[in-house]
Amino acid sequence: MNILLNLVFLIFNKLITGAHMQKLLFTLILLLGFVATGFSQTLEREDVPEKYKWNLADIYPTVEAWQADVDKLNKEVEKLADFKGTLGESSENLYTALKTGNNLTKTLWQTWVYAGNLSNENLNENQAVMQQMRALGTKFGEVTAFVDPEILAIPKEKIEQFFKEKPELEEFDMYIDNIQRLRTHTLTEPEEKILASFGLIAGNQNEVYGIFNNAEKPFPKVTLSTGEEVELTSSAYTRYRTAENREDREKVMKALFESFGDFKNMLGANLGGKVKKDWVYAKNRKYKSSLQASLNSDNLPTEIYSTLIEQVNNNLPTLHRALDLKKRMLGLDELHYYDLYVPLVKKTDMSFTVEEGQSVLLDALKPLGKEYVTTLQKAYDDRWIDYMPTVGKRSGAYSNGGAYDIHPYILMNWTDDFESVSTLAHELGHTMHSYFSNKTQPFAKADYATFVAEIASTVNETLLSDYMVKNAKSDEEVLY
Repeated sequence: MNILLNLVFLIFNKLITGAHMQKLLFTLILLLGFVATGFSQTLEREDVPEKYKWNLADIYPTVEAWQADVDKLNKEVEKLADFKGTLGESSENLYTALKTGNNLTKTLWQTWVYAGNLSNENLNENQAVMQQMRALGTKFGEVTAFVDPEILAIPKEKIEQFFKEKPELEEFDMYIDNIQRLRTHTLTEPEEKILASFGLIAGNQNEVYGIFNNAEKPFPKVTLSTGEEVELTSSAYTRYRTAENREDREKVMKALFESFGDFKNMLGANLGGKVKKDWVYAKNRKYKSSLQASLNSDNLPTEIYSTLIEQVNNNLPTLHRALDLKKRMLGLDELHYYDLYVPLVKKTDMSFTVEEGQSVLLDALKPLGKEYVTTLQKAYDDRWIDYMPTVGKRSGAYSNGGAYDIHPYILMNWTDDFESVSTLAHELGHTMHSYFSNKTQPFAKADYATFVAEIASTVNETLLSDYMVKNAKSDEEVLY
């Protein structure tokens, strides 16, 4: 159950960091802050038509209904302590304990998805629900701190006998195997309980940055060559960094990045706190590094990470050739960062309303089959997606499939451009991955590792690119 709880913290502390994650926190959170797209985030949520908002009522009809489940969980989780000292007595005891914990964890995830999505609608107003969830998650970890050490104390032969006696235990075979694999990094029950108690503050750095970047950071203003004054919200930045006028692009990027520099001490201290926190957890679990601790949860050696970086570096000449080609096509003597986002072609209409983007994706993703496309249409019709950038809304985009018995949700910041369509294709890849995994696997086996999570999303992006090229009306659209 502690492994399941760790997954809770991974998903909701980092996600939904989108989406999907925890490596290189500072770089990622900056990038996530810039993914949101072209509308200025001045629209109030109540002014957005319902069809462009996700329907959280599919999870709970009201906040009061959510609160009732949270209150119930706070009481029910305490009953898990009744299983302490009994897991090795019989296969029935072990199964009953795991099944009870599994069901409570599933409800915990459901309440957390609701709270997280509600909070992300407006980070200025909805933080109280997430504070409750963090407290509940910490309590869950403290109460179940005995589980992993107690399972590790059961002899291997006895575990094998339990599986023969109780075939239903197969639902938890991966979970138990993972506990055995992590034996050297599992502490005693009192030590596990102490570490679990720190869950209450473990995500503080993520929360601080999220609230700062999306709700409280002052947005710089710039005056463009047209005389237009622009407030650089994260969505406006994405729009104006592609400005045709080069001086405007430079001005936009300089203003935005320097506005972060104004808070460099706070951001540095926050990042430093995150790095130290990760190392404290890794060290106390007897890992050699935070990297090893992070990867080992998915049974990945650190060599995979270093190999990926090595291969990226080995292929940098190809990237440099592409950048040199862009420089020549733009007619520039020197390529700067503020030139990277400007299109290679001019006067090409690649704007898309939400409805147009939906239609394109229904066609582009047809190779994945009728059931896939039918489910996409259901996601549109049943409002699994929150589209529009609004005041206080979390920037960027993510997919969250944690509400196992309901359906996944997608947060977007739509800007009527191709990037919005591509981002939706990407997030729908995650959503469909979660949807079919939840539909096919029991809850204990439905989650998937971050390391493979991007496969489904990049497949969707590739299918979209192929579709757009095949259906382009001009050479300019192909180049775009």
